[in-house]
Amino acid sequence: MLEKTLVIFKPCTVQRAMIGEIFQRFERKGLRLAGLKMMQLTEDLLNEHYAHLSTKPFFKRVKDSMMMSPVVVCCFEGVDAIAVVRSLAGPTNGRLAAPGTIRGDYCMSYQDNIIHASDSPHAAVEEISRFFKPEEIFAYRQATFDYLYANDEF
Repeated sequence: MLEKTLVIFKPCTVQRAMIGEIFQRFERKGLRLAGLKMMQLTEDLLNEHYAHLSTKPFFKRVKDSMMMSPVVVCCFEGVDAIAVVRSLAGPTNGRLAAPGTIRGDYCMSYQDNIIHASDSPHAAVEEISRFFKPEEIFAYRQATFDYLYANDEF
């Protein structure tokens, strides 16, 4: 089933000038870009986005880290896109991520771990609507689509 997922290129990725290199990994995998923008995250937006962490002792550190510089927010689409993106990303802790994953190749941190990726279909829907207006998400058939999947996979 085709699904959409949210990816945030975190401030550490912006500051390390690695957006293009990491973005290319999603494109090469075959995910279709449906939305893209750069933005400065606010405390209010992060309070909503990370509400599930609000009682944790590291909550303020997470918010401060995410406001250190602008981020790049993307919506990707593909068959099982959420699981595909999370597999490409690797585990949250970059020190434990296997080489070949984004975090395994590019980070040593648990917090500054290159990207945020939606973790479920419910979260993806909520997160995409939190960061994008409906008119900022684009539906189109990519020319390579017929070469990415067998006709019974979608």
